[in-house]
Amino acid sequence: MTYSRRNSIEEQQEAAHQAEYLAALCEQWSLTLDHIDWQRWGMQALVKVNGVEIAPLLELGQRERDDLLCLIQLKLLERAALEAMPAGAELKALMWRPIAVVQPQAFLSLWVVTLETDERIPIIERIRNGQRVYELYPFDAADTRQLAALFGDLHQGAYHLGEHVTIKEHARLYSGVIIYSIPPGKEASGRKYPSKGYHTIAGTAYTDGEAATYLVDCHDGFPHLIQQSQIVQEPG
Repeated sequence: MTYSRRNSIEEQQEAAHQAEYLAALCEQWSLTLDHIDWQRWGMQALVKVNGVEIAPLLELGQRERDDLLCLIQLKLLERAALEAMPAGAELKALMWRPIAVVQPQAFLSLWVVTLETDERIPIIERIRNGQRVYELYPFDAADTRQLAALFGDLHQGAYHLGEHVTIKEHARLYSGVIIYSIPPGKEASGRKYPSKGYHTIAGTAYTDGEAATYLVDCHDGFPHLIQQSQIVQEPG
């Protein structure tokens, strides 16, 4: 809706309603909603959650509840990933991917945020002091106990640990080393969230028949979780 001076009262009422709705939503999801100056800016008032800029009230008011929560979540994940980078680096997230791990864990969910530099930053979502927070996950690719805690017991697949392979993911080729193997049938990967267009929070897992899923360290951050069919070459 386009607002003008003639319907400024209507805009103020709508802005107040949207701000109240967002406050209730953030409270339900254990998020801290910053003050919204709707009295001054109306529907153009900027909304921030946990200090992170989300969008103007006008844009958020056009979204369904699940879509709105997903937008907030992806913005907070992006901020957490960017905070892990050197100060002054002006980057954006290109992709968000939820990673299915064994339960229980000390966190709610594990995500990999891929930046413009192709760096893959692991971010966890957790509840701390009653608030939902997003922070860098201290991952060590050489720590087999940590890998087992995340993905379960090691499985012996067609490819072995330490093998150098070339994989295809998102129409690109990457070279790396297999550091772990997950049994067939395990939920190993979730839906990817591109930078354009936000989707519902739930991820969709998939498997590749009876083939194992592999974690391949390509030295770009968190390892790639790939199906056996994505291994396109074994360097000689």
